[in-house]
Amino acid sequence: MSYYCVYHSPIGPLEMVSDGTSLVGLHFSNPIHPANSVENATVSPFPETAEQLEEYFAGTLEEFDLPIALNGSDFQVRAWNELRKIPYGETISYKMQAEKIGSKPRAVGWANGQNPVCIILPCHRVIGADGRLVGYGGGLNRKRALLHFEATVRDFGPQPFCGHAPCPT
Repeated sequence: MSYYCVYHSPIGPLEMVSDGTSLVGLHFSNPIHPANSVENATVSPFPETAEQLEEYFAGTLEEFDLPIALNGSDFQVRAWNELRKIPYGETISYKMQAEKIGSKPRAVGWANGQNPVCIILPCHRVIGADGRLVGYGGGLNRKRALLHFEATVRDFGPQPFCGHAPCPT
């Protein structure tokens, strides 16, 4: 059995999916509820996930500490675990990520595109080798907004997430 609930973030609804003990999914809009799933906001780790997302979007949390179960091929899991190592407010290229796991950029891009836990496994921090923003399941506007937000927090301390890049004054 799996469980889901929707977290209303500053960048749109995020569907959280749990196996009852671990987070197995965090997806942008257009939720697709897994077969045999039940909506229940109190199932572990939804309360903790929502709390940490609130802190992230308030600019006070840089590293998530949640039980996550990654369901994918060995290669996908290696690529996704490498995402956890990208420091808050920084970016790396697909090429750099590929080199770290002994692969090719295109394969890493494919794996990142299948990332089951957006934001928490920060694939938004992976950019093209030429510095361009490319490929993001939540759309490039969200990727740009997340990167701008993290850079601002890193430079100036906690900030409210405005969902725009740059934020209006």
